[in-house]
Amino acid sequence: MSVPSSPKSRRRTLAAIAAVAVATPLLLTTTATPAAAKQSPEDKGTKLAEKLVRKTTGDRAFRHMKAFQAIADISDGNRAAGSKGYDLSAKYAGTLLRAAGYKVTYQDFEFTYRETVAEKLTVLSPEQRDVPIKLMTYTESTPEGGIEGSVAEVPVDADGTTGCTADDFAAGDFSGKIALIQRGGCTFAAKQTAAAEAGAIGAVIYNNTEGELNGTLGDPNVGVIPTGGITLADGEALSDAVEAGEVSVNLEVIEFQEERTTANVIAETRGGDADNVVMVGAHLDSVADGPGINDNASGSAGVLETALQYAKETKQWHRDHPKQPENKVRFALWSAEELGLLGAEHYVGDLSEDAQKDIALYLNFDMIASPNYGLFVYDGDDSDGVGAPAGPEGSAQIEYGINEFIRSRGEEPRGTDFSGRSDYGPFIAVGIPSGGTFTGAEGLKTDEQVELWGGEAGVAYDACYHLACDDIENVNRHALDVNVRVIADAVGRYAWDTSSLSRAVPFVPSGEGADSDGGHDHHHGGETS
Repeated sequence: MSVPSSPKSRRRTLAAIAAVAVATPLLLTTTATPAAAKQSPEDKGTKLAEKLVRKTTGDRAFRHMKAFQAIADISDGNRAAGSKGYDLSAKYAGTLLRAAGYKVTYQDFEFTYRETVAEKLTVLSPEQRDVPIKLMTYTESTPEGGIEGSVAEVPVDADGTTGCTADDFAAGDFSGKIALIQRGGCTFAAKQTAAAEAGAIGAVIYNNTEGELNGTLGDPNVGVIPTGGITLADGEALSDAVEAGEVSVNLEVIEFQEERTTANVIAETRGGDADNVVMVGAHLDSVADGPGINDNASGSAGVLETALQYAKETKQWHRDHPKQPENKVRFALWSAEELGLLGAEHYVGDLSEDAQKDIALYLNFDMIASPNYGLFVYDGDDSDGVGAPAGPEGSAQIEYGINEFIRSRGEEPRGTDFSGRSDYGPFIAVGIPSGGTFTGAEGLKTDEQVELWGGEAGVAYDACYHLACDDIENVNRHALDVNVRVIADAVGRYAWDTSSLSRAVPFVPSGEGADSDGGHDHHHGGETS
């Protein structure tokens, strides 16, 4: 190449050559960058998870919880499915998710709205006294003023299946009487049905563990006699009284029921592999008796805030953005969980078999800020040996990953059973690997758990469970922060790579990192006894 002879031309040419020379290292660096950036999906997932964990905090989730409290305050004090409070909560979350760039769907479904009108159990003789009772949702109602009858007890089986079959009632006379039945072995619906077939006009089911018994018959069409639940102590006291002589009671349980429509809120990324969906959910509805801030504005807020931070990191409004992770991520806020997992049941049941198989895993977060909290992780491998068997293949790996993350934060988790009483139930039923966290409901904290997490032994994890006092003050902010970051870590990792679901992980038997009783007393979300 010839160099121009004029000074001005030479200066321009030399300047151009210098510019190229200066740029050359940058060009080399730029050329090298794609090779260096060819990280594995797992590495990308780790990096994204680290970013999300830093930015997705309990404090940010708490802001959403305050919004849900404000909604309850202007909506008769609750956010129950089918109510103004729920509809406003769904609109609040859906609006934020749509603004963040997600494809948002409000999935309508019909259900039987229910509201407690009366629940009272009075011992009339031999000595008058009131016994606290909670009606089973979807129960047959008594007339106003209740029904009277003597109490007939179903003998307690050694195998814990009291009152599940007609044979259990064969030895006694239940005609025209109120059946007293211990919890365990079958659904509450099955117990009250067997009692009715034996001639009973009502059923009182008492707990087989400490704490109140909040139960559901699971379906508005199965209630045949008025049915309610009482504590273990009250049940044993009634049993002793019946053994000593005749006991007469008045049972009044009245439930208002009405057909209504509600909606799940579903938000999914516009990009990502639709054949490999990472799904994360929490129920958005409360009970009718309170605002439901721990149960479950906490889980809803954690999922919502994770979704918002995920959108910022991956720029969901650009389908082909270079930061877009490989898998589609779908966030769900369920309705009518408190009435028997109705929203999640409807969603899973509405999917084709192929669409069910497209869901790589489901993560569930129900009550993650209990005041007297435990750090419970769903027992995917059944290493605790309590209750339900192991979850579908991949569930053990989910449990392992969550445990490892919690331990990396300086905390010690314990297992909790897949009892079927929260929204993971329908997913497990069709073979979808599942997992998640839970901080405890009406179960009582043990001395050993106090050593792990602090708090008070012999006191419920959440003493305001299903009560009006489950408000914005009924929250442990530390537990909330730990669990919100669990959600963020899992979403970041699985959004890029789900191959860990097929890897072998250590089996940790009960007593070596597992809590043998599972710590799970969360009865509201299913029909099982």
